[in-house]
Amino acid sequence: MSVWDDLVGQEKVSAQLAAAARDADALVTAAASDAPLPEASKMTHAWLFTGPPGSGRSTAARAFAAALQCVSPDRALGGVPGCGFCDGCHTALVGTHADVEVVRTDLLSIGVKETRDLVRRCQLSPAGGRWQVIVLEDADRLTEGAGNVLLKAVEEPAPRTVWLLCAPSLEDVLPTIRSRCRHLTLRTPSVDAVADVLVRRDGIEPDVAAAAARATQGHIGRARRLATDERARERRAAVLKVPLRVGDIGGCLKAAQELIDAAAEDARQVAEEVDAKETEDLKAALGAGQGGRMPRGTAGVMKELEDRQKRRKTRTQRDSLDLALVDLTGFYRDVLALQLGSRVALANTEVQDAVERIARSTSPESTLRRIEAIVACREALDSNVAPLLAVEAMTVALRAG
Repeated sequence: MSVWDDLVGQEKVSAQLAAAARDADALVTAAASDAPLPEASKMTHAWLFTGPPGSGRSTAARAFAAALQCVSPDRALGGVPGCGFCDGCHTALVGTHADVEVVRTDLLSIGVKETRDLVRRCQLSPAGGRWQVIVLEDADRLTEGAGNVLLKAVEEPAPRTVWLLCAPSLEDVLPTIRSRCRHLTLRTPSVDAVADVLVRRDGIEPDVAAAAARATQGHIGRARRLATDERARERRAAVLKVPLRVGDIGGCLKAAQELIDAAAEDARQVAEEVDAKETEDLKAALGAGQGGRMPRGTAGVMKELEDRQKRRKTRTQRDSLDLALVDLTGFYRDVLALQLGSRVALANTEVQDAVERIARSTSPESTLRRIEAIVACREALDSNVAPLLAVEAMTVALRAG
């Protein structure tokens, strides 16, 4: 058992990070004893983790952060830091370590103000005497202004500060920032590896784990949700019926509206679970009186929270809709695999009859055009096109083939 165990299918990356953690420990040990610093070290102050969704970018970053804080006695005897059991590893992994800041956003972007707060924090000395680690899980969501603020901190790092940035690809990060980071590329783990970790870590039945891993094609987070959330399975089943419902314009428009409505319902459920508690907690912190009456001067703070919740709801809706489009792409990927006689395993075996029917009645060229229509819809949504218009254009294109 170690901090690297949940890094599924990334043996090369795990080895690189373990070597860097060992050298980082040597640097700390040398500094504490006034010994000469090691001449060659695999440790550096800024790292960039990239890889496709579900590959485990943030998992790798958090595991590395824990290894950097490892205080296990075994490491002094030649063991690799990252035991998973010591106080340093445990608190880093559960999010309570004083020197590990994990930043993720549920909004559409990370702005200048939040980034300046991070830069100020990175100037502090580590409370535990090891490393000040900042994990930025959504580096691709930095605005241009926020990226420029971060650049100075990465260019001129404080001693014992480590930046761990995560993004889908190199192109999602400012060139000036990525050129100053050590780059690690993660790959999509195999279906078998994902199924294994669901069984071992989450206690999911092997058959259910295998089905979820196959359906999500190696996306660990989505596989876990699909295996444990009945609503997620229902929504996915509805999405996979769309290709059979676009036979006429009326069906296209109805299918588009239902996809939008399902995404909106997702956002509403998240809001119900989170917003009310956030609002009540803030009111209590601001000293709300009986009947919910707020003290003077707090209206601006409450308005800021409402704006944040509104932005989060927008992102949740977009993420839910994008997930539906990914599932739809997977359906047509299976269709194309059958049409080309590929031996690749089907991801959507639960709707295999529908996949085979469409594969027989259409051509590979039309399937490729349908996949392109889905990609175009995702790009339109990224460009802030009205969701209903973008999805309607896509469903009509699916009909045309």
